[in-house]
Amino acid sequence: MKKPLLASFDPVLFSTTIALMAIGVLFVYSSGVNASGVLASREVVKQVIWAVLGVGIMLFFMFFSYTTLRALALSIYAGNLLLLVFTLLFGSEVNGAKSWLGFWELGIQPSEFMKISTILFLGTYLTGIGNGIRELPRFLLGLLIIVVPMGLILLQPDMGTALVLIPVFLVMAFIAGAEGKHLWFIVLVGLLALVLAAVPSLRAKSGSTGASLLGIISDPDTLKYLLLASAVVTGLAYLGYRTFRRRYFFWISWSAIAFMCASSTSLLVRLVLKEYQIMRLVIFVNPRLDPQGAGWNIIQSVTAIGSGGLFGKGFLRGTQSHYQFLPQQSTDFIFSILAEEWGFLGVLAVFGLFLLLLLRGMSIVWSAREDYAMQIGTGILTMFFFHLVVNTGMAMGIMPVMGIPLLFLSYGGSSLWTALCGVGIIMNIYGRRSRYAPGSS
Repeated sequence: MKKPLLASFDPVLFSTTIALMAIGVLFVYSSGVNASGVLASREVVKQVIWAVLGVGIMLFFMFFSYTTLRALALSIYAGNLLLLVFTLLFGSEVNGAKSWLGFWELGIQPSEFMKISTILFLGTYLTGIGNGIRELPRFLLGLLIIVVPMGLILLQPDMGTALVLIPVFLVMAFIAGAEGKHLWFIVLVGLLALVLAAVPSLRAKSGSTGASLLGIISDPDTLKYLLLASAVVTGLAYLGYRTFRRRYFFWISWSAIAFMCASSTSLLVRLVLKEYQIMRLVIFVNPRLDPQGAGWNIIQSVTAIGSGGLFGKGFLRGTQSHYQFLPQQSTDFIFSILAEEWGFLGVLAVFGLFLLLLLRGMSIVWSAREDYAMQIGTGILTMFFFHLVVNTGMAMGIMPVMGIPLLFLSYGGSSLWTALCGVGIIMNIYGRRSRYAPGSS
């Protein structure tokens, strides 16, 4: 006997989501109030409209079976890729990135919806191959599923949105049973590539002329010789492994390939990203290198958070936001306004809501009786967690500024709807948790 549709409704998940959106609306409103106490922005009106429509989207995905989404996953993924290509050709440029379709007042950001599309299709692939993810060719094919949209998003260029897909892939692949050496390879290459991409600008901005290891290996003239040497080392190590079957030959080859991939990726990053985006990585090391430029956001954000103290200055009484010291204060730095006006206790309350949402989501996902449900649910929760950690981290100066919104709170319809799609899918999993036997499809 089929369970009623309302069985998909989880009051904890729903009420937590609504509470976070309500807080978001409050602080989008606060961000639009100027020093004279006058509302100088219409953003809050649009945010309320997006929130109301978003609840409808969440309810739609709550009732729309995720098994049907599995059947449509490839079409959804391919359609969103076409939207990304169309955006690159005909999209509108906002804040230096050509990532919007439509007009400034009315438009969508396809890269946001690409996150959910990729999770749905990647979950289909990983569920379909089973233990095959332990094989390198199939692991690389799964990696390709995220690399294609990442490349299109980086061309906009939007580094923050592109990077979200990496932890999503790593966690979903880990759940599927991928080899640790494959997963750590991706982590090492990604981190080293970002460091190598930032070093030339860091040395130029700081006026450093002395020799250093990172400076040497990031120099383009030196790098080509290092890449050639790494290729030779890889070949010799591979021959050594095939001949003597010693594990250390494998790890020598593994390290050399990782260096080659990281170096090549860093060159592509510097080629695709604009200088101000590279500077975001640089000022993470030392915001004082460019206090009036790229470092301004972090300095003002940390000032706002620190000035909030334990109890905050009070709602609508923040000075950093109302005197417009915080750029992108309704989007990337909405957390800074919250911390200034509600203080440490207010921040704890918001973190508590996010923790409740994540823990409830994990409980639902891990009680799912179907592998695909566990895969897509894990991907969605990883996306939520990554947004939370990176956005609040960059506001506090402990993470690089990547332009990642705080889901449910930051101003923006596309990111809000993406998050609500995710909540709807998790509630859908909750409603169908006992309809399928283990291992069924």
